[in-house]
Amino acid sequence: MGWLGKLFSGDDERSKSDPVAKEVSALESASEPASAAEIDAVYYRWLAAVGSQHAPAETEKLILDELTRLARAPIAGAALVPRVPAIIPQLMRILRDENMNATELSRQLAQDVMLVAEVYLEANRPCYRPRYHSSPPINSIEGAVMLLGQNGMRMLLTRVAFRPIMNMQSGRLAKRTAPLIWRQSEKCALAASMLAPAMRANAFEAYLAGLMANVGLVVAFRLIDQMYSEDALPQSDEFIAELFAQARTLSARIAELWEFPDTVTSAIEFSGQPDSPPPAQTLVLSDRVSKLRMLVDASQFTPDDPFVVDGLGKAALACFDKLQDGDD
Repeated sequence: MGWLGKLFSGDDERSKSDPVAKEVSALESASEPASAAEIDAVYYRWLAAVGSQHAPAETEKLILDELTRLARAPIAGAALVPRVPAIIPQLMRILRDENMNATELSRQLAQDVMLVAEVYLEANRPCYRPRYHSSPPINSIEGAVMLLGQNGMRMLLTRVAFRPIMNMQSGRLAKRTAPLIWRQSEKCALAASMLAPAMRANAFEAYLAGLMANVGLVVAFRLIDQMYSEDALPQSDEFIAELFAQARTLSARIAELWEFPDTVTSAIEFSGQPDSPPPAQTLVLSDRVSKLRMLVDASQFTPDDPFVVDGLGKAALACFDKLQDGDD
């Protein structure tokens, strides 16, 4: 039985009404690997749990026009998501120094009880302390900092900084999509850090770009919540393609407002464009791998479906396997 048959066997009626099933069915006979736009379309329809009803074209245009306006005036767009906590930039400045002072970092961390708890939790994870390790758990903040090291602390602090962005409790779509987008962002960031060295990109900057790339998509779903309350959701192929493009631009503009490095903002802005620099190419591949991983983990595909594996090289496939839920 073919890959589509395995996915939708015995459920013909569902495939007639489920937009995700329809999307996959349309791609069944494709001889080329799925394009980024095709993956985005499947991902969007799963993410938003769209039904069979389509919102009017006029509604789609209104939403896209407003998103375009926000991309041109990113302060308004940034107002729709919580700002990175003030202590995080201070800590990141310390971590940018290759001669990081663990004592100074520990002193700064101690100002935030929640951050201290996160550092302890991270330092005692199995990936840092294998099951066969017999030494007692880490119980000092300086010891935890030393164990995690510079890159481990960078990644931890960045995750903590971004978490409030995704923990929004208003709006039907925001409630559903924000936690899923955050999960995909974490996977994208991890994939980017793993793939960056072979693609001549900085691993930490690639990690930041992966986390930041979909902030604009969160804004987009909040915007849909504010502008449209019907059960039918915007879901035309044209709308989805433009939504992701505008969301990416808005992510880059918000990253600039938040004073992210230029390499991070340009990687987001130029991802998907021809002849883009290595950081942008890294982000494109990481975004593809992480979205496909999300779809597989949600049982939309099996891991060996051509839709998933076609177009992924050896390194990307290895990364895809490492991103499986429970492993990252």
